[in-house]
Amino acid sequence: MRKIVLASSSPRRKELLEKFGLSFTVDTGTFREDFSRGMEPHKLAREISLGKAEAVSRKHPDALIIGADTFIILANRIIGKPQTEEEAREMLQNISDNSHLVITGFTVIDTASGRIVSHSVETKVYMREISPQEIEAYIKTGEPLGKAGGYAIQGLGALFVEKIEGDYYNVVGLPMYELMKTLKEFGIQVL
Repeated sequence: MRKIVLASSSPRRKELLEKFGLSFTVDTGTFREDFSRGMEPHKLAREISLGKAEAVSRKHPDALIIGADTFIILANRIIGKPQTEEEAREMLQNISDNSHLVITGFTVIDTASGRIVSHSVETKVYMREISPQEIEAYIKTGEPLGKAGGYAIQGLGALFVEKIEGDYYNVVGLPMYELMKTLKEFGIQVL
């Protein structure tokens, strides 16, 4: 089987690939995300995922590189990952009793052939009203930090999600249906 490299530091993406039985290594590279480019969100997600994959591809001459990036769109604004409790508090207050879009861009690069395929996937998430006490208790768990929008749908953040429209795994950080369909084009068969 071809060598597969995940160009991401996300433990959730790593867990998803493991869950679906892929054999891979992780190389996070040094690409810096830039959300200030003023691009349409799907194009931006694909561009960032491409940048992450390209940054790692130079070190792996005969491999499939997977790069990905996930962010949230709320009121036509990109919401990234909170780094502080204050940022998490603000994000949770903003998404409370509201809907938002989760967009993940992913890129697969075949470093042997030079072939590159990028896609983006969108999922709509509806949040119930989250009380100030719940926000504070959730922040104390540490879970919101480093998660797009300040919550983890696969963790305690699920308690705030009323419903979703689209791919659940996309909200976790990697749209597995689209990714597996794309990997199949590169000769990788999971089942």
